[in-house]
Amino acid sequence: MRIHTVPTSAALSDPGREYRASEPGVPLRCCLRKSSPDEPVWLFRYSPAAGKGPYEEVGPVFTHVDCPGGAAPDRLPVELLNNSRVLRSFNAAGQIEDGVLVEPGGFDSAVEGLLNDPVVEAVQVRSLSHGCFLFAITRS
Repeated sequence: MRIHTVPTSAALSDPGREYRASEPGVPLRCCLRKSSPDEPVWLFRYSPAAGKGPYEEVGPVFTHVDCPGGAAPDRLPVELLNNSRVLRSFNAAGQIEDGVLVEPGGFDSAVEGLLNDPVVEAVQVRSLSHGCFLFAITRS
């Protein structure tokens, strides 16, 4: 599997972005970990690439202002998976194929199951409570 993060440069395309000098504990979509109190972040609107047309969603995300990196492109980010999450799978046309609720410890098998469907091109990982996009997963 391949993990897809949100680049910090994506914030620059949103004129409504907000600079936050300190916003501790928010999930950072650039490096897939939680923020520390001393890290400035952007809060901005983002639309993941997988959903298209009526399935395109725009929602709030946080990234570093200058990300130091650190997200492994081939490993699920454990720090952001300690809560229940929603997985949504999308086909090449950007339509939702399936959605599943996943509890901690069940991510690998749930993602593998969704990606085993040849129609599925990408899987989005989202917050259960707010529905916010965290990251996307595709086949390696």
